[in-house]
Amino acid sequence: MLQVLDAAALRQWCTAGLEALTAARQEIDDLNVFPVPDGDTGTNLQLTMAATVQAVLAAPADLAATVAALVQGSLLGARGNSGVILSQLLRGLGEALSAPAGPEELRAALVRSAESAYAAVATPVEGTLLTVAREAAAAATGADLAAVVRSARVAAAAALARTPDLLPALRAAGVVDAGGRGWCVLLEALERVVTGEAVPVQVCITPRAGHGLAVARESGSAEFGYEVQYLLRDADDAAVGQLKAVLGGLGDSLVVVGADGLFNVHVHVNDVGAAIEAGIEAGRPFQVTVTRFADQIAAAPQAGRVVVAVASGAGLAKAFAELGAVVVEGGPTANPSTAELLAALRAGGAGEVVLLPNDGNVRAVAQAAAEQARLEGRSVAVVPTRSVVQGLAAASVADPDRPFDDDVAAMAAAAGATRWAELTSAVRAADTAAGPCAPGDVLGLLDGTVVRVGHDVDAVAQELLQRLLEPGGELVTVVVGSCADTGVGERLRTWLSEAHPSLETVVLQGDQPHYPLLLGVE
Repeated sequence: MLQVLDAAALRQWCTAGLEALTAARQEIDDLNVFPVPDGDTGTNLQLTMAATVQAVLAAPADLAATVAALVQGSLLGARGNSGVILSQLLRGLGEALSAPAGPEELRAALVRSAESAYAAVATPVEGTLLTVAREAAAAATGADLAAVVRSARVAAAAALARTPDLLPALRAAGVVDAGGRGWCVLLEALERVVTGEAVPVQVCITPRAGHGLAVARESGSAEFGYEVQYLLRDADDAAVGQLKAVLGGLGDSLVVVGADGLFNVHVHVNDVGAAIEAGIEAGRPFQVTVTRFADQIAAAPQAGRVVVAVASGAGLAKAFAELGAVVVEGGPTANPSTAELLAALRAGGAGEVVLLPNDGNVRAVAQAAAEQARLEGRSVAVVPTRSVVQGLAAASVADPDRPFDDDVAAMAAAAGATRWAELTSAVRAADTAAGPCAPGDVLGLLDGTVVRVGHDVDAVAQELLQRLLEPGGELVTVVVGSCADTGVGERLRTWLSEAHPSLETVVLQGDQPHYPLLLGVE
């Protein structure tokens, strides 16, 4: 049981809060209905907290440095209306913690936090995150730290339950406020940190039928079609005051937070150029983002499932396409970027995606793209295929009629049961696991490791196939590259039919560069 909230406890709360918001992200996204249905409050809160945690963990562990990182990290990383308000709540809380906080100091910090958030919003609306933060702070009391946090958490939950009474849109949809639920999640995490005990988690009701994702925004009226957000440097208080007046006349959902010449600006407008020009008049805008709400709607995940496969070569692209997969160009020596994979994950609009990297060097990028796609509401699984022959095996058993997890398991099992080998040519002299090689030598690789250095593609391929077949097998796949000799695939088919007459052999013209042959055994 903690007696004071010091630097270590504050850092622990940030990490626990991020974990809690990550777990509750989809729930909070689904609550967005004020004043029109929305789908990203949970995502924006989670991303804002992720940036905060990154800054805090990179800072020195003393209280002053931790608070400074909390304030700066949340300001620079704030996403969307709710994220900007959260950054101001964290700023107010941090600025009140000049020393380790006991019960009275924490109560004062919560009050300062809520006051700061109200001051940052051009037109505060009751029944939102602001209300929940204010009522939680007002009710925070007790003889020790645990009592203060518990009373704030209980009051926040009660305030959240009353938000439908304050906002007709919430009452009509049968939900509580999404941003307010986010603050409750963070207070629940704080209580767990302080007490070391499990905390009752509030269960929120789901939207009534007919109130699904219709317009993608967090707040503001449907009159304005764009969300503009940017960071602003070198702006004094007078310039920021003028900026607020100009932006207030251009749109709604205006929130400006920050101090000491650095501010985070958020507004919904129709005239994007004017909103950015106003920032230029006030200071130096940077990290400008513009979101068209209609595009968000189009990009929202829909029902359905898609397989995305990384492959290089027209033949391989055709083979994966015939199996129903979306193909991203790439492979050895030409790895795709996270942005390219993410674009493919989004392109079909499917809510469920299976990603086949098909190369060990692509797996990290695939995981990064999958993490971002999950934040957007998609279910994404990365099957860790290390070769296109494993990817072909996985794609061949994909079945969108199966439950998602069962389909991923079946694809992973098919990939795992496929042993693979590759043939390429040495481009320079080097020492390998199989001995020295010279430029032009044929290199035979098993599971990515050179096991044979030779001079004849057919001979090396036959040796690799013999090794692959030692544990047994029923199906051999031979993928012929663009740099292979004419007829090598058929020669291997003939050799296999004589040496292993019970095997089925598939020869595919893959057209992949750099690798004359890719071999697989299932």
